[in-house]
Amino acid sequence: MTNPATELRDRALAFRSLHVPGRPLLLPNAWDVASARLVEDAGAGAVATTSAGVAWALGAADGDRLDRDRALRAVERIAGAVRVPVTADIEGGYAQDPQGVADTVRAVLAAGAAGVNIEDAAPHGTGPLRPAGEQAERIAAARAAADATGVPLFVNARVDTFLRGAGGVDDTLERAAVYLAAGADGIFVPGTVDPGTVKELADGIQAPLNVLAGPGAPPAGELAALGVARVSVGSGVAEAAYALVRRAARELLGSGTYDAQTGGLAYGELNELMAGKR
Repeated sequence: MTNPATELRDRALAFRSLHVPGRPLLLPNAWDVASARLVEDAGAGAVATTSAGVAWALGAADGDRLDRDRALRAVERIAGAVRVPVTADIEGGYAQDPQGVADTVRAVLAAGAAGVNIEDAAPHGTGPLRPAGEQAERIAAARAAADATGVPLFVNARVDTFLRGAGGVDDTLERAAVYLAAGADGIFVPGTVDPGTVKELADGIQAPLNVLAGPGAPPAGELAALGVARVSVGSGVAEAAYALVRRAARELLGSGTYDAQTGGLAYGELNELMAGKR
């Protein structure tokens, strides 16, 4: 019988190996068991959660408004439903201080995830970003908590300089260096897909670079050529799914027709996927 701790360690090592500059890990982010199984079935090497999608599916708003226990129960369900490694978007760590972040990381590992995203956006009303030193303490706490378990959790430090309009390339590189020194394994920079900027970031960050892509962004192959090691889509797939729900509902309630449902997954196909056993 497989030892759960050994299995999680192996998943974490496998997840690390997927971060290759020029051959990026592609992550269509999931938010529940069904979306995670569909992503896995499509051939993804790993499943990443989207904090926004998870929050919306649980009836909460994104942005540190969902409590840690509910968020991590969703992660646990997802990790238990797929064979590939799972990385959890834990927003700012669901905690006010580094010790709380460490507690969250221990709970993430107990849920079966092999990686985390931790963002440096400041709590509501306190400015766009946390001070870099303060964020480094939170990352160091996450690193120490994971290392104490023997699981090489992949800590993806999100730098929100571009997303929050709080800085450019130099500011991002400075923060990235501080976070890597604190124990981060990769750097996630959402908010820009400009090829020149992405190339500067990939060249200047001494770790795998993750970018956030979506409609209008360069194709994954072009991002790979710039040196990107990970491409994720955040809440984009969830947004598209919920947009379909709204279109179908408005169409039925308005014209009384059903065209928006065209192209949906067959009942049997989806049911068979959900009936599958790990």
